[in-house]
Amino acid sequence: MSTLRSTPTEAPARQTSQIPLLLCAVFLAYLGQMTLNPIIAPLSRDVGLAEWQIGLTISAAAIMVVATSQFWGRGSQSWGRKPVLLAAFALGAVAMGGFALVAGLGMQGALSGVTLFLLFVLLRGLLFGSALAAVPPTAQAYIADVTQDQAERVKGIAGVGAAQGIAMVAGSVLGGALSAAGLLTPLLVVPVLLLAGFLLIALRLRRESRQQLIERPARVSPFDSRVWPFLVAGFGMFTALGFIQVITGFIVQDRLGLEASATGLVTGGALLCAGVGMVVAQAVIVPRSGFAPSTSLRIGAPVALLGFALLVAGLGAAVLFVSIFLIGLGLGMAMPGYAAGPTLLVSREEQGGLAGLVAATTGLTFVIAPTAGTVLYGAWAQLPIIVGALIMVFVTIFVFVHPRFGGVRRMKRSTAL
Repeated sequence: MSTLRSTPTEAPARQTSQIPLLLCAVFLAYLGQMTLNPIIAPLSRDVGLAEWQIGLTISAAAIMVVATSQFWGRGSQSWGRKPVLLAAFALGAVAMGGFALVAGLGMQGALSGVTLFLLFVLLRGLLFGSALAAVPPTAQAYIADVTQDQAERVKGIAGVGAAQGIAMVAGSVLGGALSAAGLLTPLLVVPVLLLAGFLLIALRLRRESRQQLIERPARVSPFDSRVWPFLVAGFGMFTALGFIQVITGFIVQDRLGLEASATGLVTGGALLCAGVGMVVAQAVIVPRSGFAPSTSLRIGAPVALLGFALLVAGLGAAVLFVSIFLIGLGLGMAMPGYAAGPTLLVSREEQGGLAGLVAATTGLTFVIAPTAGTVLYGAWAQLPIIVGALIMVFVTIFVFVHPRFGGVRRMKRSTAL
């Protein structure tokens, strides 16, 4: 492994104390997103949109994540975390309020066809995708800036993943439960959650002093030898996940023969299993184990692969839930390794750009995978699951054979910039 670049400055205690607040912001942003997941499949069918149109809507959001993540990540270092997060939550609340209105009109038949589809793409895709893109790189860049050794860094970044996993659990329960009162109910709750995040940031998050900001954060190339192997592993994992995430509702409805009203509730239960797996991995296993990033990848990838294999097998409802849990558990263990590994190898000035690059890589997978997954599902229901499993085979082999994953050297405490 190459020698570590310069490490961040010693973080004041008052800075470090803001990490839980940033994790709350991540939780609220993703709770808004995850609350929609159990109802997106039945909603699309209720308003008359095809599976590929919903896939394209999700892909549009991912395009905005790719396009704006480095901008937000570097901006969080030069402008400060508070302005970036306030802008993100405000934009997200406006976008999802508009989406709820448009979906309601679609359910009533007042909007349909191309107009409805384009408004879905604009509101849930382009605008909400731009807003969500700001949150993970801002949190990750902050954690990288204030943590001082490998264990603390991995634990902090695992906290971001844990917040997302808890949001998946809570969103699955909330979206599924609220759908019992009608598919419009979860849609109306989402902008309220984002407004709550806006108020939390406005009232509680401190602004950094000018001395703590970086005037010109550095860009990071995806072809940098310190970074690209982690990006390849992360791209593969999230592509495999993307192939099945958006079609989970269709899998549940078609394999179990459910009506639209029951699909939201049962899909919420399935996504709950994935969220529980991620939370167990990122809130319990990774922080307590002290795994190096490469170890997390080498343990998590095979576990996720087992989950994909069981999902391909299609052995009934119980195994369906177990397989989704294993996918969540395995990816939950591997993701902190993917995100934290390269942060140990770059300088403080590069952390914002790196955080944006990691988020953009994740987003890029959702440009491709949801649309491809829904198209493949339309051709043959097993096909996107098989493709996801084959991608996980590649990732598992890659993290075992590439020398970059031989172990990231442990970061030393330093006060040098």
